[in-house]
Amino acid sequence: MPVTWLTTVARLSRICGVNGMADMIEIKLVRSTIGRKPEQRATVRSLGLRKISSKTVKEATPSVLGMIHAVKHLVKVTPITGDTPAKGGEKK
Repeated sequence: MPVTWLTTVARLSRICGVNGMADMIEIKLVRSTIGRKPEQRATVRSLGLRKISSKTVKEATPSVLGMIHAVKHLVKVTPITGDTPAKGGEKK
């Protein structure tokens, strides 16, 4: 079976713990980048993460899923569904 971008996205989605149908994902940095390779530090910065516990919301594209796969041991990924409020949601 030839490898297409669709099968690659499905595989990376499964590895990263994100449903293939998720349009947006929330990425949280849970481990420090101290002592990591420069490539991994650059990937974390490219995802928009700076400090531990910082979060960002990105679209689940093949490039973003590939970056998440490269630093999956440093980040936590959660899919954002339609009923989950994005940044600046309602305050209780």
